Amino acid sequence: MEQNCVQILAQSLEKKSQVLDKIIEQGNLQETILKQDNFDMDAFEKSIDEQNCLIAELDKLDRGFESLYDRIREELLAHKEKYSAEIKRMKELIQQITDKVVIVNAAELRNKRMAESQFKKEKIAIQQSVSKSKVARDYYNSMNKLNCVAPQFYDSKK
Repeated sequence: MEQNCVQILAQSLEKKSQVLDKIIEQGNLQETILKQDNFDMDAFEKSIDEQNCLIAELDKLDRGFESLYDRIREELLAHKEKYSAEIKRMKELIQQITDKVVIVNAAELRNKRMAESQFKKEKIAIQQSVSKSKVARDYYNSMNKLNCVAPQFYDSKK
């Protein structure tokens, strides 16, 4: 029974590593989208949504791992020599996972900066568009007033 639980822990860590690989791929995709001259907001949002699903799956794996580890921790600590190969494998997986988390965090910070820059460009473009339409509307209104001549003489007696 305990041997099976230890294998499940290792499988959980392997699955977590695979999910982190997918998150890294999504981060790279987001970086590619953000570097494009014509920013595709729909593709960016889709990538963010997929990444959020992967993060939820990662959180679920973490909770499951912690729960199972809490149940068998005493057995693992009491019989380290019996499970030494599995423990060594799990330590390697945890190191790989830690390295991948560092990569994800760095990519997220980089993407955040690029997204802020991209959104700032979009905001400026929108402000310029609004300003141009306001100028055009004001010009149109002022030109319409030129053709309308106000009455020059007004008879106040009636």
